Amino acid sequence: MDTIDVVIGRIGKPHGLRGEVTVEVRTDEPDRRFAVGAAVRAERPSGAGAPWTTLTVSGTRWHQTTLLVRFEELPDRTTAEAARGLLLHADIPAAESPEDPDEFYDHQLVGLAAEDLDGRRLGEVTAVVHGAQDLLQVRALDGRDALVPFVAALVPEVDVAAGRVVIADRPGLVTAFPEDDES
Repeated sequence: MDTIDVVIGRIGKPHGLRGEVTVEVRTDEPDRRFAVGAAVRAERPSGAGAPWTTLTVSGTRWHQTTLLVRFEELPDRTTAEAARGLLLHADIPAAESPEDPDEFYDHQLVGLAAEDLDGRRLGEVTAVVHGAQDLLQVRALDGRDALVPFVAALVPEVDVAAGRVVIADRPGLVTAFPEDDES
């Protein structure tokens, strides 16, 4: 696997008359992914008739907390409106890592061995779930899938090079609750 396909954003509403669009950013490195001259793949929402499969960044700027992007293929507001809803993808080298050493790409985490604080194996990371809070999906040794909030208090160490992630496990998080023997 030479490259990994990642979603980096979604085109929102037009901004102004000259084809600039808002972008719902889905990358931790927007300045890197939306650099001038970057070609990004455009995925049409189902049922959309947008003709673009690739868009080329011609300019970016931040308006408060919103990223505004101009694409060469969207010269005016009408054209920009037709691009609304397009998902934007980039190919990144599989060996590449984010610039921040405390950030990781999903593909780097999937497949890592999950261990507790004492080094005992708990299972394997099978997915990263994004939502209000990022979660690691861990397949426990007993076959159950557990969701672990990806926060420093519960995941104090990620060592991609060693192929492991350390989880501050508690009963019911990854390991099952102890059986109630009083029945």
